[in-house]
Amino acid sequence: MKIMIVEDDHTIRDLLGDMLEKWNFEVIKLEEFEHVLEAFLNEKPHLLLLDINLPFFNGFHWCNKIREVSQVPIIFISSRNTAMDMVMAMNMGGDDFIQKPFDTDVLLAKINALLRRSYSYTDTEPNVLEHEGIILNLKDWKLLYGDKNVELTKTEFLILKLLLQNKGSVVNRKKIMRSLWKDENFVDDNTLTVNIARLRKKIDELGKKNFITTKKGEGYIIQ
Repeated sequence: MKIMIVEDDHTIRDLLGDMLEKWNFEVIKLEEFEHVLEAFLNEKPHLLLLDINLPFFNGFHWCNKIREVSQVPIIFISSRNTAMDMVMAMNMGGDDFIQKPFDTDVLLAKINALLRRSYSYTDTEPNVLEHEGIILNLKDWKLLYGDKNVELTKTEFLILKLLLQNKGSVVNRKKIMRSLWKDENFVDDNTLTVNIARLRKKIDELGKKNFITTKKGEGYIIQ
């Protein structure tokens, strides 16, 4: 099981990491806090230990962002101890709250209980595809970048999904059209061009320029 620690106090971060590694957990200790969601999507942890007071954005912000794409278990660990902090933590989607200074045995028991409960009954893997901060939600066809999001049509969604699944490789136009035909969307060459243009425009409007590259005579690529 992989656990990600999002804690800016390096002493506490190392204490947690050593404790978890002792119990044979794979540990990811985050040291950059500007792109927590992107790190989460790249690492795909089974559980998150999340501080509230963090640089750039607080833990409530990141919990809310993660809950848009995943139901992975989240335990807040914080020196803040007011009832409002605990209520906020739960309202943002946290599964538990433990106050600093904490007893490592109690925290370990909470982690193990939450992992057993979460992974016995549900699949908590993120239902998204991500590349360079662009996040495609596979459940509701929404495209997210930073604090912005846009809804895609079914055809736009299927095109972008295929390109993201093959990122780094050129996907030719015939392969895209065959993929769309499987979903009962008849798309000819001209219709594909129009949908690619619309998709690019939506991504540009989110603030991500030149995300899809045309390879003349070959197809399209996300690099």
